[in-house]
Amino acid sequence: MPNSSSISQFLLLPFSDRRELQLLHFWLFLGISLAALLGNGLILSAVACDQHLHTPRDFFLLHLSLTDLGCICTTVPKAMHNSLWGTITISYTGCAAQLFFFTFFMSAEFSLLTIMCYDRYVAICKPLHYGTLLGSRACAHMATAAWTSGFLNALLHTANTFSLPLCQGNALGQFFCEIPHILKLSCSHSGYLREIVLLGFNVCLVFSCFIFIVFSYVQIFRVVLRIPFEQRRHKAFSTCLPHLAVVSLFISTGTFSNLKPPSISSSSLDLALSVLYSVLPPTLNPLIYSLRNQELKDAIRKMMTGCFSGAIKCLSSGV
Repeated sequence: MPNSSSISQFLLLPFSDRRELQLLHFWLFLGISLAALLGNGLILSAVACDQHLHTPRDFFLLHLSLTDLGCICTTVPKAMHNSLWGTITISYTGCAAQLFFFTFFMSAEFSLLTIMCYDRYVAICKPLHYGTLLGSRACAHMATAAWTSGFLNALLHTANTFSLPLCQGNALGQFFCEIPHILKLSCSHSGYLREIVLLGFNVCLVFSCFIFIVFSYVQIFRVVLRIPFEQRRHKAFSTCLPHLAVVSLFISTGTFSNLKPPSISSSSLDLALSVLYSVLPPTLNPLIYSLRNQELKDAIRKMMTGCFSGAIKCLSSGV
């Protein structure tokens, strides 16, 4: 078996051995990536250009869209390339970069989702202190903390994972480079335990954030249910439901994919679940947030109408 010093590339798990299905997967991933790029790009443009969307909630939504774009651009292009050209390889450096950026964006995204929960908690439970607790400087500090923690977490995991000697071949049972599948190739007991400790620490942090989110929403629902006017109660629920849906999608897909029973594990199921938690949330998040955010929908509609009118004027002047 090769060791880590002799490995120049890894073998990714293909979606299918049939050429027709490989091309089908390419077009499917192309459609998903375009939908994610369009949805998140519209949110980024609307929040950046519309003065009415310069609120803490929309500020964090902008950063969430950046992490969603990062997740899609990290895993999907290589999968599309392999499906189109019928290859299954990724270079050693490319695998390390893919693992680093995927861990980076996923860690930053969960941190941002936790911060966005705090934003909703303060807005509903402590509205008089909203401007103080979530001022522009505080928002900038929290966003910086989310990105910094994601970077340090990714750097630590990537450095430790790729410092392990690999002697179990170079075939990964996944369509992108992921820590658990690289650990299976390791022959270093101490290095493996070190990474398990790091992953266990991450699990504790994620669980702590999850408890904070649950506690915050318990307090939010208690306050909302005491609101006497149904219209205000409905508006308060509307500002929370998109975030709650995104958090539920993010946690449920990731948890089931990584903690499913070994008895139901198979290569095809593992591939489907990995797509579910790495590709589906970044694609659906813009749709989920746009459905309940009337201000965001109005800004996107206004922006698209302006672009369309400008294009018509350019065409008319050219004729």
